[in-house]
Amino acid sequence: MAAKRSTPSDPSDSISSVMKETRLFPPPASFAATAHIASFAALKKLRAKALRDPEAYWDAQARELEWFAPWKRTLQWKHPHAQWFVGGKINVSVNCLDRHCATWRKNKAALIWEGEPGDTRTLTYAQLHREVCRFANVLRSLGVKQGDVVAIFMGMVPEAVIAMLACARIGATHNVVFGGFSSEALRERINDSKAVLLITQDAAHRRGDKVHLKKASDAALSECPTIEHVVVVQRTDERTAMKGGRDHWWHELMDAASAVHAPAKLSSEHPMFILYTSGSTGKPKGILHTTGGYITQVASTTKMIFDLKDDDVFFCTADIGWITGHSYIVYGPLANGATIVMYEGAPNHPEPDRMWSIVERHGVTIFYTAPTAIRSFMKWGESWPRKHDLSSLRLLGTVGEPINPEAWMWYHTVIGGKRCPIVDTWWQTENGAILISPLPGATPTKPGTATLPMPGMDIDVVRKDGTSCKPNEGGLLVVKHPWPSMLRTIYGNDERYRQAYWSEFPKSRTCAGWYFTGDGARRDEDGYIWIIGRVDDVVNVSGHRLGTAEVESALVSHRSVAEAAVVARPDEIKGNVLVAFVTLKTEAARGADLVTLREELRDHVAKEIGHIAKPDEVRFTEALPKTRSGKIMRRLLREVVAGAAISGDTTTLEDLSVLEKLRSGDDE
Repeated sequence: MAAKRSTPSDPSDSISSVMKETRLFPPPASFAATAHIASFAALKKLRAKALRDPEAYWDAQARELEWFAPWKRTLQWKHPHAQWFVGGKINVSVNCLDRHCATWRKNKAALIWEGEPGDTRTLTYAQLHREVCRFANVLRSLGVKQGDVVAIFMGMVPEAVIAMLACARIGATHNVVFGGFSSEALRERINDSKAVLLITQDAAHRRGDKVHLKKASDAALSECPTIEHVVVVQRTDERTAMKGGRDHWWHELMDAASAVHAPAKLSSEHPMFILYTSGSTGKPKGILHTTGGYITQVASTTKMIFDLKDDDVFFCTADIGWITGHSYIVYGPLANGATIVMYEGAPNHPEPDRMWSIVERHGVTIFYTAPTAIRSFMKWGESWPRKHDLSSLRLLGTVGEPINPEAWMWYHTVIGGKRCPIVDTWWQTENGAILISPLPGATPTKPGTATLPMPGMDIDVVRKDGTSCKPNEGGLLVVKHPWPSMLRTIYGNDERYRQAYWSEFPKSRTCAGWYFTGDGARRDEDGYIWIIGRVDDVVNVSGHRLGTAEVESALVSHRSVAEAAVVARPDEIKGNVLVAFVTLKTEAARGADLVTLREELRDHVAKEIGHIAKPDEVRFTEALPKTRSGKIMRRLLREVVAGAAISGDTTTLEDLSVLEKLRSGDDE
């Protein structure tokens, strides 16, 4: 199977998974009564049917969309490259806007936007359609052609959504770069994608301050020879330098643009967007997604996982600079005719109840956020959400990383009032859409697990030799069959694509060639999948391979801990020992005896998991190094504990000062 084989008895062949969770939460009867899939029996039947014939399943899902021309072949698979709905012609903008404007939804709110200072805007489907058509004409007037790459470097403003949909309408490939990135990161992504036009804004509001996006753009563009034009949205009253002939104000171009635009009839495999994700070393990877397969799976999973109804108000707290923002702020909800809420600023500005204020004020029914955000909410205290009426909520979701049971229970109790199902979703930038998740009207949930693969997905936990792991045996998470929203390649580097995702389980006489996710996982006795963490974050301690995510979960279950990250430090005797970085809850940090608490936490882990998982060292810190999407950068922590120089890509790091404090020991 794989290039390197090992026997099942080899301790290096499996990952020890020691976290146990027995609490089970069936779907509330009142929720299941109106759900799209209303019972576990119905879900099992659907999953089994889709597993037997995934092409027929996805064929049926694609037929829910509007196509200019039907496809001749559902899947063409030439390992490791897939083409879906071959020969079909489609436009994503039409499926997100035009088809709704032909119905009663034309006067329904498509986008409710709230700026950090408190200003708001609402766009109906008809209004959003007009704005997208106008900007599509703007792009054409600036010479953007079908297949050209357009870079988008913006904050969370409606114009960012309009720009994405306009690119999709004319067949330009968008490359959204998170608005918090440095000019160096922007330059690298523009040059790698060979973008011909940049869309940005003067500045964005963040934590009461301003992020100067145009200034960062100008610094980047000094070495970006492919950029011909820059379109600038005026968000603030900042004085903005404009370069004659290159720079254009958004509002001036839009004032002169027609609101009538005929959408391009695009091949299903037309390149829709490039989105960069960091590798552990080297330059970021440009993940390429195409049109028909992406919108099919994103639209299907949005409706099914979030049990989307016409009266729902959907609030995903991600940034559009990440795949979650692409799939579950913009394309998935709008393809289903939903009302989305979009917020510009920080979750704790001006106070830590900003999210709950938005939920109450706009009547949010579905709230989708990251575990790292939930742990921040926990750290700030439950008095903040208690100030607000959250009774409009009917469904909660999590995304971005495995959620520890303690945070799950807090979310369930404090935010959901013990009445809202939680969909704990697993997927990656490369996947395009959610691959593992409960369905809220059908799946009994357990705190900490994403439960089961979605219908149409063939996912397994295997050993290095490719054999399936036994229940509760840790192994490697793989996808055994192509799926519509999968990445097609790494832009400009197909060999890296092959090596990064397909080399662990290559095509052979006994294997069709499997996609390796890079994650360790286990299946429990009910078949539920528990993500142990990135294989890079699995450590060998005294011959046992431990997933650090489980040790972190044990630490966070302590009453004093808000967040934790665990990494390995080389040790002459044990091979490796565990070092825990711990952030305390605000009230626990006041006057804490850190020496006593350090030993208490080590003993707590030993009690929760076992002595083998007891951290050798516990370091207290006010903050952990995170990407701007909220993921902890454990690679950097490993370099800190080893005393090594920081190497590899750090462009996604949110706050470099956090890393410097950890290296100097200032937070101890």
